Amino acid sequence: MKQFNLPIIIEQDKDGYFVSCPQLSGCYSQGESYEEAVENIKDAITLHLQDKIANKEELTDYKPVSISTVNIVLGK
Repeated sequence: MKQFNLPIIIEQDKDGYFVSCPQLSGCYSQGESYEEAVENIKDAITLHLQDKIANKEELTDYKPVSISTVNIVLGK
């Protein structure tokens, strides 16, 4: 059994939460709550990786991603 620690990005909009996994192209989900979105992306990631295994694609060791913020000041 292999374990993966993958970064996810969670964004809130008027309909709830949108979540994606940047290291797995096309792997995204959503949820009405933050918690639901996280659970849904876990399912999406699991299915994505299982599809890779079924198609005999290599599962690479995914590198960590750092997400940060920057402060931007406009105007005077």
